[in-house]
Amino acid sequence: MLYSLARFALAPLLRLIYRPVIRGRGNVPRRGPVILASNHLSFIDSIVIALLAPRPVHFLAKDEYFSGIGAQGALTRLFFTAFGCIPVDRRAHRGAQASLGAAEQVLAAGRAFGIYPEGTRSLDGRLYRGRTGVAWLTLATGAPVVPVALTGTERLQPVGRRLPRYHRITVEFGTPLHCTRSQPELRPAQARRAVTDRIVQAIGDLSGQEYAEIYGRAPDTEA
Repeated sequence: MLYSLARFALAPLLRLIYRPVIRGRGNVPRRGPVILASNHLSFIDSIVIALLAPRPVHFLAKDEYFSGIGAQGALTRLFFTAFGCIPVDRRAHRGAQASLGAAEQVLAAGRAFGIYPEGTRSLDGRLYRGRTGVAWLTLATGAPVVPVALTGTERLQPVGRRLPRYHRITVEFGTPLHCTRSQPELRPAQARRAVTDRIVQAIGDLSGQEYAEIYGRAPDTEA
């Protein structure tokens, strides 16, 4: 409910102030489970997608954002709840599995789930090698993957900056990918790698970013 209110109130305000360019909204299925896989340039990316996608999109967030005390803790909890974020303890043992399990529950409920295959924000604007969690999700659930390309969010809120500033941004939703194990001779890990590479390539085709064949390094201020 709070997320729906935030979308209703803040999405028009975001469009009015920042005049974002939005392309391909019709590529996002309006019903049923779907994975939105995006490049990652800024902390504000999840807010941009949550407000500008044609349907609510849920992201995972560290559970510590929901467990703070006092006024600041309450405001932080309200902020992340308002943007549809779901708490998960990524610090615990088998944290990656816990994250995938939470994401699978979102998709099982027929909702849209947002994920960044790179795993962290890009520090230099390049598109980095994808982690295979996105492939595990689509292969396990059958949910289609919509590649998403963000442009300009790294200037809207650069890494380390607490508040956004004015800058025009572009959000482009690509053609849905329906991923299956089309090569049964591949081992499961190889199949997940092949699917992940396909998804990241689709993101890069939209964003035009230079591709780096290595995993990205998390910034010191990673949220």
